[in-house]
Amino acid sequence: MNCHSLLAAALAASVLSTPLQAQTYPERAVKLVVPYAPGGSADIAARLIADEWGKALGKSMFIENKGGAGGNIGVDAVAKSPADGYTIGLQTVSLAINPSLTPKMPYDTLNDLAPIGMVASSQHVLVVNNNLPANDVKELIALAKGKPGKFSYGSAGGGSTFHMSAELFKAQAGVAIVHIPYRGGGPALTDTIAGQVDMSFPVLSAAQGHVQAGKLRALGVTGTKRSPLMPNVPTIAEAGLPGYAFETWFMVFAPAATPKPVIDKLNAALTAVLQSTAVKERMAKEGFEALPSTPAQARARLEAEMPKWAQLVKERGISVE
Repeated sequence: MNCHSLLAAALAASVLSTPLQAQTYPERAVKLVVPYAPGGSADIAARLIADEWGKALGKSMFIENKGGAGGNIGVDAVAKSPADGYTIGLQTVSLAINPSLTPKMPYDTLNDLAPIGMVASSQHVLVVNNNLPANDVKELIALAKGKPGKFSYGSAGGGSTFHMSAELFKAQAGVAIVHIPYRGGGPALTDTIAGQVDMSFPVLSAAQGHVQAGKLRALGVTGTKRSPLMPNVPTIAEAGLPGYAFETWFMVFAPAATPKPVIDKLNAALTAVLQSTAVKERMAKEGFEALPSTPAQARARLEAEMPKWAQLVKERGISVE
């Protein structure tokens, strides 16, 4: 066989390999990378779907927690993995926020990642220490305006969803409240209860027990509608700050060069899982709402939200350095 024949054979093999891989995919277990430590909302979301998603694909799916740098280390690991569908990732809305917070991103969000689909959304809740003399959002805003810089809020760290939901609140309410970053949401809540900080914006599931026990007061949930976990707590918008809305969403993605048939197969299996009654019920107990989508819809949401957060970061001078 001459060199031209060898080249033609090689080209033919490369053309045929992608459809063949897609037809037989998956042939082994799939790794789902969570770019945070175990126990957080992203980890919980991953564990709610991983087993059933693997069953729908016909192979097991296992989770690898790879935290650091606000999720960038784990996401970067996925971006630089072989584009064969065997290493995928799950990230929060931080996927849209981090590019504006990190001067030197290790990956290009839109060009190095291929969205597979949305997974779920969840709300945060504004909770205050019991000694703070504000019984609702209107009173809190009035209190903060009367004493700029006197009050503080705790977050799960710079760039976290705790942080960004609070900064959005500050921007829209026109108040100056000091940010105290912690190494995780748990310590931030503990210090809110103890009065070391005045308030926090944790995820609903993390705050629910403390609110029910009377250790914290919930003034408003951050979404556009009330949550079944706290049906008596109004949204922040209806409680005194019209137009305010913040929801954490969760998206799964693969390396950019992953073949479309593989992406489509992953999405179809994920959609079936998210539409199952059992998974939706388990999500609801954790404060999540299933959010199935196509890969294109997931990318459109990412593209729409990146400039919104970039504008807030710029206007507020937000930094994680």
